[in-house]
Amino acid sequence: MKELIMKSLNKIRPMLQRDGGDVELVDVSSDGIVSVKMQGACGNCPGAMMTIKGVIEATLKEEVPGVKEVIGV
Repeated sequence: MKELIMKSLNKIRPMLQRDGGDVELVDVSSDGIVSVKMQGACGNCPGAMMTIKGVIEATLKEEVPGVKEVIGV
């Protein structure tokens, strides 16, 4: 599962990097909770939670079976 998550995050990365940010995979729990850390300009952006839920979580749920939620840490 972790490998599929990394592949999906690599698809999202260019969008984040255009805005001066990035995302780091922190953890994947056995019950499908994915923890990510926003970096760079995305780390303190007021829209970071919208990016986590609206872009990252939606993409991972669509592409990776077993992902239930994505949280920012």
